[in-house]
Amino acid sequence: MNRLKQVLLSKGSAIAYGIITAIFTFLPEEVFKAVKVYDKWPELTNVIVIRLIVCTVVFIVVYSLYARHRKNRSSVSIKENNYIIEIEYGNLLEFQEGKVVITFDECYTTTVGEAPYEIRSTSVCGQYLKKYPIDNMQALIKEACLKPERSKSKFRRQECYKPGSLIQRDRFLLMAFTKLDENGRGAMTYEEYLECLNTLWKQLHVHHGTDDVYLPVLGSNIVHFIDKDLTQQELLDIMISSYRLSPWKLEESYKLHIVCKKKDGFSINNTFGIE
Repeated sequence: MNRLKQVLLSKGSAIAYGIITAIFTFLPEEVFKAVKVYDKWPELTNVIVIRLIVCTVVFIVVYSLYARHRKNRSSVSIKENNYIIEIEYGNLLEFQEGKVVITFDECYTTTVGEAPYEIRSTSVCGQYLKKYPIDNMQALIKEACLKPERSKSKFRRQECYKPGSLIQRDRFLLMAFTKLDENGRGAMTYEEYLECLNTLWKQLHVHHGTDDVYLPVLGSNIVHFIDKDLTQQELLDIMISSYRLSPWKLEESYKLHIVCKKKDGFSINNTFGIE
């Protein structure tokens, strides 16, 4: 029953209803009377049956085409009065326009390797560091006037920076993100995640300039949430909800792009509020 309700109230169905209404509004009645389904039926019965057949055929064709489009599309948009969010599949580093957010840990680690406290070579950050090596991260931090947190990281008592903070390096925005546990693995609470998002939106408001901003689904596959088990789908919805509620947004003519990885159990079509 829920599935049937979802189909009948979907955007594809709404398009089909509109086309059916237009057909019945603009086609003369004589067109429906001219076709006989069964000669022995009264004219009114034939007209009713023809109309039902037209409704069914149009609905099936339009809904099928829309469902196919929905399945194959690579991006969707959420547009409100003062912001646009573009959710799309892709490789973050392949986008050549706009500012691109690259997520680091809270200590801005730049060592790529397989140890728990090192950056994975397959991650976006690892790919970025291989393509654009950073010889002196501390110089970038100093240039950005980024102040360390009062408390030290749990990992080796290193200096750490507030999650959500940004350092601009050309068109890339290097973001302090994951807190580290005693073993150097990314770990944070749900509340810390929300606080990080709030800081990020405020920072993006300052740093985006005259560009769109591209960022990944934050936390997917790289963060252990201490008090929740969150999927990429849930993280995407949380990011969108947080941005919607934030007073800090990109200027109205610029878009926030959230770039997603294709994976089992995830679809941009399942994003909350998307048809």
